[in-house]
Amino acid sequence: MGLTRQYLRYGPAALFGLVGSARGNAAFVALRGERGRCVAVPACEHVFVWDTRKGEKVLILKGLKQEVSCLCPSPDGLHLAVGYEDGSIRVFSLLSGEANITFNGHKAAVTALQYDHLGGRLVSGSKDTDVIVWDVINESGLYRLRGHKDAVTQVLFLKEKNLLVTSGKDTLVKWWDLDTQHCFKTLVGHRTEVWGMALISKEKRLITGSADSELRVWDIAYIQEVIDPDEPESKKSKGSSPRAEDDAEDDETLELDEHPEERLVKCSKVGSIMREGRDRIVTLATDQTGKILACHGTDAVLEVFSVLSEEEVQKKVEKKMKKAKKKAKQNSEEEPERSVELSLQEEIQRVTNIRASSKIKSFDLILSPKGELKIVLLLQNNIIESYNLNLSAQVPQAVRVSKITIGGHRSDVRTLAFSSDNIAILSAAAESVKIWNRSTLQCIRTMDCEYALCSLFVPGDRQVIIGTKTGKLQLYDLASGSLVETLNAHDGAVWSIALSPDQRGFVTGGADKCVKFWEFEFVKDESSVQKRLSMKHVRILQLDEDVLCVRYSPNQKLLAVSLLDCTVKIFYVDTLKFFLSLYGHKLPVLCMDISYDGTLIATGSADRNVKIWGLDFGDCHRSLFAHDDSVMYLQFVAKSHLFFTAGKDSKIKQWDADKFEHIQTLEGHHQEVWCLALSPNGDYVVSASHDKSLRLWERTREPLVLEEEREMQREAEYEESVAKEEQPVVAGETQGETGLAGKKTIETIKAAERIMEAIELYREETAKLKEHKAICKAAGKEIPFPVNPILRAYGNITPSAYVLEVFKKVKSSELEESLLVLPFSYVPDLLRLFNEYIHLGSEVELLCRALLFLLKIHFGQITSNHMLVTVIENLKKTTISRVSEARDVLGFNMAGLQYLKREIEAKDEVTFFADATDRFEEKKRKRKKKEKMVLAVL
Repeated sequence: MGLTRQYLRYGPAALFGLVGSARGNAAFVALRGERGRCVAVPACEHVFVWDTRKGEKVLILKGLKQEVSCLCPSPDGLHLAVGYEDGSIRVFSLLSGEANITFNGHKAAVTALQYDHLGGRLVSGSKDTDVIVWDVINESGLYRLRGHKDAVTQVLFLKEKNLLVTSGKDTLVKWWDLDTQHCFKTLVGHRTEVWGMALISKEKRLITGSADSELRVWDIAYIQEVIDPDEPESKKSKGSSPRAEDDAEDDETLELDEHPEERLVKCSKVGSIMREGRDRIVTLATDQTGKILACHGTDAVLEVFSVLSEEEVQKKVEKKMKKAKKKAKQNSEEEPERSVELSLQEEIQRVTNIRASSKIKSFDLILSPKGELKIVLLLQNNIIESYNLNLSAQVPQAVRVSKITIGGHRSDVRTLAFSSDNIAILSAAAESVKIWNRSTLQCIRTMDCEYALCSLFVPGDRQVIIGTKTGKLQLYDLASGSLVETLNAHDGAVWSIALSPDQRGFVTGGADKCVKFWEFEFVKDESSVQKRLSMKHVRILQLDEDVLCVRYSPNQKLLAVSLLDCTVKIFYVDTLKFFLSLYGHKLPVLCMDISYDGTLIATGSADRNVKIWGLDFGDCHRSLFAHDDSVMYLQFVAKSHLFFTAGKDSKIKQWDADKFEHIQTLEGHHQEVWCLALSPNGDYVVSASHDKSLRLWERTREPLVLEEEREMQREAEYEESVAKEEQPVVAGETQGETGLAGKKTIETIKAAERIMEAIELYREETAKLKEHKAICKAAGKEIPFPVNPILRAYGNITPSAYVLEVFKKVKSSELEESLLVLPFSYVPDLLRLFNEYIHLGSEVELLCRALLFLLKIHFGQITSNHMLVTVIENLKKTTISRVSEARDVLGFNMAGLQYLKREIEAKDEVTFFADATDRFEEKKRKRKKKEKMVLAVL
């Protein structure tokens, strides 16, 4: 094979220009023990933690490729669970910023996450309609709950009982008993999707929000389990004793049998609270204490409600009773006392409405012990706002404390440009122009502008010119950050601007079917002494169609103009005479560029193709199918025939215009890429997308070989297809409400392969050992045994110990799925090895989990295999004894910990009483002092 041409790889260098993505939710996190100051927000595939007081980024939790769709902080405040678009969940430590645990179970985006009150379990809901409960401590999935017919929107644990409530877009609210893992109740009182849920009043009430302006309130009553007297003895659960029951209990039992789902919980609708918003609810949540309820729709208003506690409700009722008695006395009516009840509107009172500066996407709230409510809002236009609300005030008013905006644009960036020294980057959107420092990624200047469509740095990099949607050219001075001049250049949008190679002027193309030539000149203002830079209109080229793009050839002899009629016309610059017409695209050419030597022109079109033409005769060298959607931007790398294209399919691709090869794809953006810019030295690419992010890509020194790149692409496609394949099933099991939590991924297949390889090595080594013993016996002396290099690498361990080592390295969350794809031929060996390990007392917990799972999935084959009868018998004895030993150790440790807890509490109580006495004495002293002062005054 001859030498292939090598290219240098471009890799991701940074993501900037983004405050927070609107796809996920914002959440307060406790950093360094301080609550209500730092907020975590999704930022494409990462999570940014912002300090709202300083407006600084304090931590970045780095993701892989997929976009973040959901966040949930743990109750202890040390971890943050992050759900992604591909259904994976990663648990990050907020102390180190590392992802410790990964859960793979969902096939689509994670839409809801919730920890239980201890933080030991995590429940996730997804667009794939499944709900999965995960064990965070053991780092594994417990079970999958199926029942919803559409995406799950909210999941809530109930502290009191082991219950779970889930809501979905299928208009249902489902109640799950986690002890038996089944759905025992479904609320069907909603006409439209249930978008949010919240528990209030110490989990005695449930509030649901749907597509109307009504918040439905449901009362929750827990029912003590009653035993049915008619139930036969055999069916009763273990440990239940027959007991005599009263008539009342009999009646209750009969009543419950009519509604069997009400054996655990009774849930009845109490009424509704009306929101002011008319559209669907987007987020409905309470603070941790459950005293404050807040919600918002698709608009910019957050509605805050206060929920009265039981004591407050009692006080109000007593007040009402007094009033009622007074009234009865005045009217001298001898009527029996009626019970006074509070209306729902009195129990859940509206506090205030907070109007944000733009549409709200999500919020989080924290109630401080002093009664101050802190609210953080993530807005649609790349802003985080935080508000304080003093609830003790007569009329609570929300005060905006901070606003994080400097880090990005409010709308999509439509044009980018690099300065000639490769240091400054210009980005312009519908409302502002920003100048960024490439090395620090800090925003140096922000200047207000009209809707920008194209831009360039004026030679010298001290001024920039922006072409706008209204047809104006705006000239800005970077030193002062001010708008120097505005010219009405075109009657329609200025779609394109190109600097002339001699750097004395530039050319613009607009929607008014004109190409205009401009020159730089110095003019003297009446007010100032110094001259300033200005633009002078020199010539005009009138055409028949709207101009979409203009480019000069490097020798400044030719001008290429792309028109709305899908052609590219080439003109001589000096005489403006027509030279060539490049036709062949089926849709308009949106972007183009001419190579540094003026021999090639590459055109990118809305028909998804890129065509490479010779500029001598206008012949089409090759047509490449470039993107899955419109090609939005195209630019050659300096001093080469390589070029980059950006597409609406969210990809950036690099091509070789000589060999017509696709070199590499830069994947990172999650939505349409609008534009890109290459640095003059070709080392950097910056791109802007509809996901509000700007990304910087850097040319590395790593060579890129096309064959290897294609191979990696094929592998990635195979790995993706594995996850989409049919999931393996357990023989003899029908698909019910519950299932295995995990899913088959490339990692689980690799783990199963590693186990298989380890067992094969164990078989080979044991066979070799037998042979070696026979040889030694025949020879009558000890012959050295050659040790397997793998076993030597592990420190000369035995083959069986090696199998255990491999087993221990399988991720806890992938264990079941790995065993599920393991062929049965390896199971007998595994069971024999398990017996050996458990007998030695090593890794009892892990092995019992694997053993029980293998027995469950291969029950038929194991029980029908006579060879395994003795193995199973031995396993039964050793497992029971070892598990009871482990249980005794745990019990002893628990008792010890409880004893220590009691000791500490006893000590604390002593100090507490001492403190109380001191405080009482202090109060006494103060009172005496006050009395003395009063006497002195008198």
